[in-house]
Amino acid sequence: MKKLDYDYIASIVDYFNRNRSTVRETAKHFKIPKSTVYNYLTKIMPNAASSEILQKNKAERHIRGGEAAKKKFLAMRSQL
Repeated sequence: MKKLDYDYIASIVDYFNRNRSTVRETAKHFKIPKSTVYNYLTKIMPNAASSEILQKNKAERHIRGGEAAKKKFLAMRSQL
C-alpha cells in the first residue's frame, strides 16, 4: 500500500476550505482526480468546515448544472 503524505493532503484540505471551492476546482488546481480529493475530504482528513462546504456544494449543484446547460444552448443558438 502506498504511504500517504499527510502534509500534502493537509494542503489540499486547507485549499478547499480557504477558497470554499468545489471538488472539481480543487482537483484541477492540484492536477489530481476529483475522487481522490473527495476521499481526502471525507475519509482521510474529515473536518466540520469541509463537510459544511461539501453539503453546500451538493445543494447547489443542480443550479450550476442548469446554468451550464443554459449557457451551452445559448451558445449553440448564436452559432446558427
